[in-house]
Amino acid sequence: MLARLASNLRCAWEPPLAASERFDSVSVVKKANVYFDGRCVSHTLHFSDGSRKSVGVILPGSLRFETAGPETMELLEGRCRVEIADSGRFVEYRAGERFDVPARSSFRIETQEPLHYVCHFG
Repeated sequence: MLARLASNLRCAWEPPLAASERFDSVSVVKKANVYFDGRCVSHTLHFSDGSRKSVGVILPGSLRFETAGPETMELLEGRCRVEIADSGRFVEYRAGERFDVPARSSFRIETQEPLHYVCHFG
């Protein structure tokens, strides 16, 4: 019985996340943002300082987004190619990197694998 209890404890416990891997004290919008027939799904986070971010996943494919305000895309896992504002120039980005998109602009993102990201608005 003790072995079974210990086994259950191991399954329930996960190591704590580093401060850079989590957001504390946020409000989460429960309804998901679903774009492109489910190929991009995210959730919006609201912070006490008034800032807003979204955390999501983009499935393999090519998607084009338009921006109202400036955005910074922080890549958590995966890799992609990005073209800013129909420039004709694609740049490759990987997990741990980020790219900026100006306000009133657009970007095309191409992925070969699921891409986990945080979008920083403003």
